[in-house]
Amino acid sequence: MIDVLLINPGSSNKVYQDLSKKYSAIEPPTWSLLLAKSCQSQNFKPEIMDCNAEKLTNDQILERIETLNPRLISFVVYGQNVNAGTTSMKGAVDIANFLKSKTNRLISFIGSHVQALPVETLKKEKSIDFVFTNEGVYSLWNILKLNEITLKSLTNINGIALRNDDDKIIFNKPEIVVPNDKMDEHLPGYAWELLPYKNKPFDLYRSPMWHAEYLEENRSPYAAIQTSLGCQFKCSFCMINIINRNDNEEIGVANTYSKMRYWSPEFIIKEFDKLINYGVKTIKITDEMFLLNPKYYKPLCEKLADRNKDDSLRMWAYSRVDTIKRKEILSLVRKAGIKWLALGIESGDKNVRLEVSKGKFEDVDVNKVIEQVHASDIEVMGNYIFGLPGDTEEKMQATLDLS
Repeated sequence: MIDVLLINPGSSNKVYQDLSKKYSAIEPPTWSLLLAKSCQSQNFKPEIMDCNAEKLTNDQILERIETLNPRLISFVVYGQNVNAGTTSMKGAVDIANFLKSKTNRLISFIGSHVQALPVETLKKEKSIDFVFTNEGVYSLWNILKLNEITLKSLTNINGIALRNDDDKIIFNKPEIVVPNDKMDEHLPGYAWELLPYKNKPFDLYRSPMWHAEYLEENRSPYAAIQTSLGCQFKCSFCMINIINRNDNEEIGVANTYSKMRYWSPEFIIKEFDKLINYGVKTIKITDEMFLLNPKYYKPLCEKLADRNKDDSLRMWAYSRVDTIKRKEILSLVRKAGIKWLALGIESGDKNVRLEVSKGKFEDVDVNKVIEQVHASDIEVMGNYIFGLPGDTEEKMQATLDLS
């Protein structure tokens, strides 16, 4: 028996169809890895089932569950970025429905969609017994401490919503997220060793084609890693902060939970070292705000630069266009092995940008910033949004022209 089985559901076959066989990226399940390592720190025994990487059928999933005999099943549903949690729900719910038809085991969900809409999810999806209402670290610990995990025993567990025996939905008191000063201790890295593989670690994971510079041999091994969680800003179009939820409203609105937490550079560089020792050179830095706080990113980039003397690392990261204006910063970023920056340009109209970012967006000359990035031998991935509050047909045309 294991304590918890963290399931990364697979829906790539339905989403990408035949493209899923070779072309679509397969990313390691970040939050399954983080939660598993956190459970290990409390002497619990987790396992990860990555249905997406292994392309498991429903029957294979059921067979493995019966073999592992977990005390708790938790679907961890985030997608390849936090905003993709909802699109990943279809595949997860399909598997949960199948399992519920074959077994009486409790099924729980962790992820951005259920954090935003816990009550609606439980009303609609009868195969889900309970959901976690934020990142779930402490709630999961407290559940696994129970001698027997039943719906009745969960009534005093903070940070979850559940359906009781009378089909009534109960919203328990909120739970805190891991404080910044406890990140290294309570979210102590990634349980990389629990990932499935065929011949060698990480060989079931592959990057997007562009990230491998269109060379198939560079696509795998591949990994994604976060050095921080959340965001300090309150952009109305983004749900990155839903993991920080700290209330029990029926609907969670992400930009009301703005909070950013960091692992220390000294701690997180050890996770990069593990990946490099596994032979992983193609790496995505998942942070929505990697290049925001120089207290954290500068020492980390310096440490990565020391490990990238041969320029073999292929990494990309997100950044705002108003935080990378200095050439010396871009030079350090490039030396660290970051060859692409995904910039949230969002709109070609500065007033629209200022409105959706709640005044926290410094006005910049976007074209000039792009030129500086290119001059530092870094490529740009521009992100744009059409239909933001304040957009008009003319303003959206300006955004298209800028792109």
